[in-house]
Formats: sequence, C-alpha cells, structure tokens
Amino acid sequence: MKKFTLKHVFEGFRSTVQQPSSKPEHVSIVETLHQDHFQVAKTVRHGFPYQPTAVAFDPIQKVLAVGTKQGSIRLIGRPGVDVHVRHESEAAVLHLLFLINEGALVTATADDFIHLWNYRQKRPEIVHSLKFQRERITCLHLPFLSKWLYVGTERGNIHVVNIEVFHLSGYIVNWNKAIELSRKTHPGPVVHLSDCPVDPGKLLIGYESGQLVVWDLKSKTAEVRFQSAEPLKSVTWHHEGKQFMCCHTDGSLTTWMVKQTGPKPTSIIFPHAKTNKEGKQETCKSIQKVEWKCSKTGESFVIFSGGLTNDRAGRTPSITVIQGKTTTVLEMEHNVVDFTTLCETPYASEFAEPYALVVLLHNDLVVVDLHTQGYPCFENPYSMDLHESPVTCCTYLADCPADLIPAFYSVGARGHKRQGFSEREWPICGGEWGTMSCSYAEMIITGHADGSIKFWDASSVSLQVLYKLKTAKVFEKPKTRSIDGDEDPFAIQHIFLCPESRFLCVAGATSHVILFKYSKQETISEISCLEIPIVYDVYESGDCSPEYEFPPRPSLQVAHSPHHTSAAGENTNKKASDKKGPSQSQNNRKKPGASLDYFVPIHVRGGAQKKGSGYQAELVCLMPWVEGEPPGPITALAINSSYGLLSYGNENGLVIVDYIAKSCLLNMGTPDLYGAADPYQRVPRSPKRNESSKEEERCKSPSSDQKDASNCSSPVPGSCTTPVHTSTTSPPHCSNSSLNATYTVNITTATTATSTVSNTNCNGDRSCLKFFRSPFIIIDKLDGSFSRSRSSSISSLENISSEAIQCLSFVDSYTRKNDTQMAPTLWVGTSLGSVIQVMVSIPPPETRATTPATVSPSGTIFRLKGTVLAMSFLDCNGALIPYQYESWKDANKEKKLERTPTKSLVDNRMSPTNSGEQTWGDRQFVVIASEKVARVVALPSQNCVYKQIITEVSFVVKAEIIQIKDSVCLVCYIATGHISVFSLPSLRQLIYVDFLPLVDLSFQTRKTGIVDPMLSIWGQQMFVNEDTDQIARTFCFTNYGHGMYLCSPTEIQKFTLASDFCKDMQDMLGELFLPCDMPEAPKQSFFKGLFGGGISQLDREELFGEASGKGSRSVAKHVPGPTSQLESLNVRAGTVAGDINKTRMQLVERGQKLGELEERTGKMMNEAESFSSAAHQLMLKYKDKKWYQL
Repeated sequence: MKKFTLKHVFEGFRSTVQQPSSKPEHVSIVETLHQDHFQVAKTVRHGFPYQPTAVAFDPIQKVLAVGTKQGSIRLIGRPGVDVHVRHESEAAVLHLLFLINEGALVTATADDFIHLWNYRQKRPEIVHSLKFQRERITCLHLPFLSKWLYVGTERGNIHVVNIEVFHLSGYIVNWNKAIELSRKTHPGPVVHLSDCPVDPGKLLIGYESGQLVVWDLKSKTAEVRFQSAEPLKSVTWHHEGKQFMCCHTDGSLTTWMVKQTGPKPTSIIFPHAKTNKEGKQETCKSIQKVEWKCSKTGESFVIFSGGLTNDRAGRTPSITVIQGKTTTVLEMEHNVVDFTTLCETPYASEFAEPYALVVLLHNDLVVVDLHTQGYPCFENPYSMDLHESPVTCCTYLADCPADLIPAFYSVGARGHKRQGFSEREWPICGGEWGTMSCSYAEMIITGHADGSIKFWDASSVSLQVLYKLKTAKVFEKPKTRSIDGDEDPFAIQHIFLCPESRFLCVAGATSHVILFKYSKQETISEISCLEIPIVYDVYESGDCSPEYEFPPRPSLQVAHSPHHTSAAGENTNKKASDKKGPSQSQNNRKKPGASLDYFVPIHVRGGAQKKGSGYQAELVCLMPWVEGEPPGPITALAINSSYGLLSYGNENGLVIVDYIAKSCLLNMGTPDLYGAADPYQRVPRSPKRNESSKEEERCKSPSSDQKDASNCSSPVPGSCTTPVHTSTTSPPHCSNSSLNATYTVNITTATTATSTVSNTNCNGDRSCLKFFRSPFIIIDKLDGSFSRSRSSSISSLENISSEAIQCLSFVDSYTRKNDTQMAPTLWVGTSLGSVIQVMVSIPPPETRATTPATVSPSGTIFRLKGTVLAMSFLDCNGALIPYQYESWKDANKEKKLERTPTKSLVDNRMSPTNSGEQTWGDRQFVVIASEKVARVVALPSQNCVYKQIITEVSFVVKAEIIQIKDSVCLVCYIATGHISVFSLPSLRQLIYVDFLPLVDLSFQTRKTGIVDPMLSIWGQQMFVNEDTDQIARTFCFTNYGHGMYLCSPTEIQKFTLASDFCKDMQDMLGELFLPCDMPEAPKQSFFKGLFGGGISQLDREELFGEASGKGSRSVAKHVPGPTSQLESLNVRAGTVAGDINKTRMQLVERGQKLGELEERTGKMMNEAESFSSAAHQLMLKYKDKKWYQL
C-alpha cells in the first residue's frame, strides 16, 4: 500500500492551483539621479523681519539694514535686492551702524558682542568680532569717515575700538571722572554718544539718569556738565554744534546750549501736553527718540516718537513731525520700534536736507515722504505684507503655465487702486539686480487666518504679489466675532490649484470647502451650496470575543436641509439652480422622520451675487454639526478638472462631489470604506467624550509602534505573498562611488492570478452607497504591523475612535489584479496607514453636463506603517504619470471638454497601457510614502517591488514626489530636522542631510515646549501637541528641487535641493554694494576760518593709537571671523614669500657687490702693472748715469 505523507498532500494542493501562463518579464529602468545632483541650501528669505529691534541706513549706498530679536539682519536695497544673514549665536541685535560708503556694517548683540560685517560680496560675512566680558554694551557711535568706534556700557564707561583690526584702545572715559565729584550716586548706563558736528574733539555723553557731559577728548576732562530733571532717552545735535536737544520719559523736549552758564535748559516743551479743567497739565508718555534736522530753506524738522498724553489707555503709536511752527502727528498701526531720517548729506555739520522718514514698526516698515504736503507714505514695493493676516497654509508651484502669472497679474492690477501714496520714487534704491534669472515661472499661494488668499510671483529670487482673493465675501457676516485665541471661522487650511484649468479649491476652518473658477469678466450669478454631513455609528455593546458575530452596521442617517441639496438624501440629484438661498437660522434643524439634529455655523450669501473678475465662487460645501458635535477639520483636499470631481476628507470620513452636476456622490465614514473586513475595533463616537478623547490622544507619544496586523484580521483571499526587495536607510556618511554611476533597476513582474473578488450589488447606483458593506475585500499586507497616526499612539488592538483621511489622488489606474484597462480612480490614504481605492465612472462627454458621475469603493486596500503622506504614480519606464485636466477656456468662447495630459518636466515615456493587445505584465507603479516607510507597488499585479524604512525612531513631517534633472525622486523632511531624498522607483537613498530643527518651527503650534519623555530618552527633542499638521501645511517641496517653509510668523524661507541651482545662485543674487564717489566735504567759510567758529580737526590716531597704550584684555576679547584663518594663511604665505624674495634680493645685491669688487680688483691690477712698467722704464733710463749726471 502506498504511504501518504504530508509532502504528497502539499503536492496535491499545488497541482490544483492554476499556474501563471506567461513567463516573468524583466523590465530595466535606468535611474540617472546620483548624489552629486543634490545640495541642500537656503536661498532667499521674503517677508517682514520678525520682531525687529533696530534700523540703519547708508545715505550714499541707499541700503537699509534691519536687525531682529532672533539675531537676523535684513539688508535691503532696491526691489529685488534683499539679503538675509544671521548671527550664529542668534542673540538679539541691539544696535546697527553703517560704515558709510565702505560696504561694512557694525552690529552689537545682546550677548555683548560687536561684529563687523562685510557686504561687499553677495553673501555678507563677519570679518571681526569683539566680546566684552565685564560690561554690557548699551550704546554705539561711529563718526563719519572715522575708524574709531565709541562704545558705551551699562557701568557708565566709554571704550574706543579700532574697527580696522577690532582691537581695544587704551583710551577710556570712566564714569567717575565724567561726573561731578560732588555727585554721590551712579549716573546709570550710557544711553547716548555723539561728537559735536563742528568740533570732533568734544564728545557728548548722555546717562540714563539725565546726566549730560561734554567730554574734551584731548584734555581728558569734562568741559561742561548738565543735569536734567527727568531720565534721559535720546539726544540730537543741531548742525551748527552750538546746542542740542534731549527727550525724556515725561514726554518733554529740552534744549541746551553748549556754552550756557545756568544749570537749567534754555527751553522745555511738552509737544502734546494738555491742560485739564483744574488747570493742571496732563501727563504724557515717554518720548523714545528725537532727531533734529535742518534744511537750506531755514526750516527745522524735529521728529520724535511717542510723547502723547495718558488720557486713555492704549493710545495709538505715533510719530510727530514739527516743521517750523506746524506740528503733524502720524498715527501708526503698530508700535514704533525705531526710526531714522533719510538726508541728502552724511556730514553732520551741513544742512541735512531731510527728504524721507523710515519708521520701523513692530509689524511693518513705513517710509514717509517729507517733501510732499501732508507727509504721505511711499507704497512699499517689498513683500512685507505677507503677514497682513497670519499665514495658515502655503502652496508652492514651479514651472507654471506661461499664461498663468500674467492672468493673475492682470486681475490683481485691475482691482488694486493706488491712492493716498506719494508720487515720488521709492528712496531705498541701493544695489543692482542679479545678472541671471530662472527660465521657468514660480508661484507661491498663501492662505491666511482671515480667509484671504494671496498669489505671489516667486520667480528667481523675487517675491511680488499678483492677486488677492477674499473668501469671506462668499459668506454672510457672522453675528459674533471669534474670541482671541479662537481660530477664525474663515481661516484657510488647505489650498489645491489646478494650474492648467485654473480651478481653485480651498478648505476652511469651519469644515467648509469652496470651489472657485477663474474668469476675466465680471458676472452676476448665485453660489451653489451643498450641506454634506459625514455620520457613522458603531455598535456600542455586546460580546467582543473573536467568536462573536457583529450584526450589520446601521446605515447612514442624514438630516436634510429644506433649502440646501443634501448629500445622501433623496434630493441628491436635484440641480443646485433649483435651490433657494441659504437658511437664515443657525438653530438646530431636524427633518421629520430623521433621528439627527444638525446646524451650520456659517451661511452662504443668498441670491444673485456680483462677482468681480478673477476667481469666482462656483460651489460651497458645508459640513454641518451633527447632534451638537462639530465636524472634524478637513485634512485632505483634491480636485480633478478632467473628471469634474472634487474630494475632501476629515477625521471622520470621505466626501466626493460632482461639481458639474452640483451633487454629492459619496459621503462615508472611514470605517464604511473598509466594508465588512474592517480590521479595527471602533469605539462609539460621542459628543460628550470628543474633547477629552482628543486631548488624551494629543498627549500620547508619536513614537510608539504598531502591533502586528495578524492579531486582529482574519485571512483574506488575494493577499499578496510576492517577495519584497527590502533596502534599509543608509547612515548620513555611508555614500560610496557607486551612487555616482547610472543606476539600473531590474524589476520582475508576473501575470496575475484570477481575482476572487465578486462585483458588489451597487452596480453604480449611488443610492446604495450609504448602505455599502461589501463582504469581499483585498488586503495587501505591505507591512507586518499596523500604522499609527501622529495624533494618537494607538495600536491595532486598541480602540480606534477616528481615522482621518490624509491623502487624496485622482488618477487613471488599475483596480483589480487582472485588469488590462486603466480607469478613473481616487486613491485615499488614511491616518492609520491604509490606502483605499475608489472607482469612478465618468459619463460620456455628450451627456456629462446632465448626468453625474458614479463612484464606489473597489475593495482593494494597501496598508503601511504610519500616516500616509504622499502618493504618486509612475509608468513602466519610471517616469511620472501626468494627471488629467481640462484646459481653461475663456468664458466668451465655447467650452470644450478636453482630457489632455498636463505639461510634464520629463519626456513622456509612458507605454501604451490602454491597448487591448497587451494583457500581461505590470504597466504602472504607485509610490506611497507614510511617516515611517515608503513603498513602490507594481500595478495591476499589486506586488510590492520595493520598500524603504525612512525613519525608525522619528517620523516624517512632509513627503513629496518631485521631478528634478529629468527624473523623479521622493523627498522627505523628518522630525529630526533632516532631509532625505530617495531615487525612484528603487527607493535608493541619495542624500541624508541635517537641514532644520523641528523646534525652529514650533511657533506654528498652539502649545510649545512639550517633550515626549520617551523621545528625550533617545535624545530627540520633539513636541507632540497639535501634531505637526500645521507645520506640514506651510512646508512645501516642488519640482526642480525647490522648497519653502514658514520660518517665522512674518517670513518665508526658500531653499533648494539642486546643486545646479546652487551654482547659479551667485549670479541670481543682486549686488548690495556699488562703488560710489564720496560726496564733497563742506567748504569752510573764509570769515569763519578767520574769526573762528569753523570745523576743527582732530587727530584721533594720535589720541587713540599706540600712544594711548593697549586696551585691557579682561575688558574685551578679540574673536577672529570665519575668514580670518584664510587671511592668516594668506599673511603667512605672504610673509614666507616676502622672506624668500628678500633673501633673493640680498643674494642679488651680494652678487652685484662681488662684481663691483672684482672690477675694482681688476682695475687695481691694471694700475699696478702700469705703475710697475713706468717704474721699470724709469729705472732703465737712469741705470747707467752717475749721480752728478742726474
């Protein structure tokens, strides 16, 4: 008898399984990206400097400098010339001083450093630094055309610094020598230093207590002392040098004569003081700063900030201009930080001829025209109104259609009325533009808290506003305004723009979605509105054992509005034009026979509305409150103009709207999308526990991992068992030479087996979608563990209260394993790592206008670990598949529905997948990135061909699939502050670089400083409140390797990943410094020179140089700049070269001397020979003669 074994049983099973009929096909994909193509660098910064502290102006170079509390400096020239630099210590900038017309800037920071910046190059750098160790810096003064810097300190001393070498001079003015001997108290910190305009040997010292000293630098004595009755804030000289003016904390201005004999000032005025009914003078606020300028016409300008009366709290900040006998108060919208007067000449002894006033406010930069009557403001050409309302989300588009930016500019300029501004040219006009610009257009779209949307031209290194759209005009004005701290009901949370069709879709804070259509003409029409609730219920009690069989879930029960098209009711197919205006009541409403109450907090304006040119609202989707529970915020948004569909989701479910038919196609809770095979145990959603559950989940750690999926899901037919190519994330410094070579990916695909999935009973009928419970579902287990969201650290075995829709993508793709034809689909990614396919059926073009589309979940699900962040599709050659769109048509022309692929940055290498002849092999790849992992899945076989662990101990904040260098890659910003780039489709890591700490962006979250204790164990400093959703909404990647993020509440920072762009960046940046001739010095009058009173000369080198001795090293320490090492090497090299040259010259000189010596020796030899010959001849002559014959 034949013996049966387990082996024979398995062989029998194998023989019954249908084997694939085709052999595997090997597809070779060439990946051209390598490490040398990438270089992460910050490029330009736009917006208003956040928390400014100081301002300075170079009157010859026409360049403005603004310092901030974070240690940043913005150097601004003409529009388009804007450079941002930052101190490494990030200490607040307290003082700014230009070395006029020398291309240098001196800064004093809160950590008692003095820095010298060189901005002659395009990227300014620190040349020298000086650290004061014992005293805190309170005041700086640098005379024009001088290299000696006066430094006042908190202790009341004045030091002198040589700015050429940044060494401290031995000359010092001690506070105890400056004050009178009879004074028994300390005068306080030095608040003012300046030299006399006509006598640089006289230094005016102002102390906080009101002590004023005119110090003679030559004699080192106090020439005259004054004591004001009130504390001192600022001092300014008259250009003749005979008197000066002070401002004080009591709102007074005092004038002092230098040679006066009395102890009191010559005049005391209170410019804004009033006399009350009792005859007493009202108190005034402090005057912070004063400047005294004169013009050649004889009129004087006294300009100061503050000084208004204290008659009521919260008085408007102001700048006062006293011109002659006329006093003008300029009220400001924000607090005044600093101001400076722009004058024609830098010489203090001449008539200043002021022509403009730069006022630095807390949230704005205002430039006032002093030559025009009424002092109008100049129109600011910079992008400093970015924060006019707080930025809540951003979208960055590169390579826009050529006609898009001109279209926005035309409607924006039409609605922009330039009134009330000065007609004179903008006075800050220094520098020149770069010599190179980008060949493609870039656009940034910002959404704001007040519901406004701004479109910006961000091409190259500039940022110019194009068009502003106010979405709040679509709605009726709310009766009650939001309380401080509450989010504005119209705040923009998501923006989706289809550049080719010019459809714009935005999602607001009240869970509303608005669809805008672009039009060049004004129109009058009604705005269609749909109220679409998402309601799902979960069985609340019963046996939870695995053997327990749950009853069928209840169907969606939706209340209907009498005046709005409901989402899931019997009025779904009704035309929006048949509806009346919105309901005027905000009270709870209940349809007879329905079980749910709901209301909407905002209402669309009813009736025909006049719509200006530009974006016009076409459709509004409102998500009402149900049973007193607010709908969750919208978390994802997508639109496809070719399908005519709009989709959005929140933390509860998904909505699909046909905006052509003005009807809702689907509104489902996320659990309903799974059907009967939902692997999660859902807990009942109750309005009473909503807030508490959110708070509990918010405080949970984002670092906890998910548990294995097999513990809670039953075996499902059609599960993927194909082996997966696994690659692990490389460490930051593990790159090798092989990454620089062309990389070829061999992908093995096989024919798919016959699917066991049956068709659902819906048959395209939308009426049964609310009852959808398909018993068949395919779960493709791409990861062995369940995902988790950042907002909650729940595992698969814990109770799930919500699953948010995080990612949406319309695409023509495959829905079944045996599909040979692509069909319109919607791919949905959730916060628990599920990717769900929804099938879309589009009517033929001839009936599209009257017949709505139909949708139904396909039953195919992919699952990853972590929240799904991005999805994109590649063809069989690894090229990005362009999405479908309907081209924009002018309203005056006939509209034609065209399904045209969008403009692609790469060659369209897509194979003809729609052909019926080719029925084997994978013809598409879907790239799915979550906050933990990335997967590349082949379609239609649904085989995971590549996977990559992006991070294990952290999570991805933002992920995007972009095009660069005619290739495609996955870019991720990780919460550790790193940027990681992966080649596609192999998911081979290209770079992993440290870029930006996440804590630097924590200002966008409502609570800061919360640190997960588990993460602190691992050395990671992360905050877990509010997740990072808000940061992700303002952090963008786009094509060509560009990116941007909101670096402060008032600024955006652009950066690049492309090494080619970094090389061209130097040519794109403008020049700040241009060689300019120094203005001619004022000529001294003959009579002034004859009788005195002219400008005296001072040899500061003699006073402060070597003769004064060396400064104490304990007071200040010199810190070399970043370029000092190179300079020292150059000096050393120059010294060695000089020594060698010197030795060579000495050798040459020695040779010359030896040659001369040889010549002299030869000459002496010749002379000796001639002398010997003459002596011999003389001897022969007298040889035979007697002595008497001589």
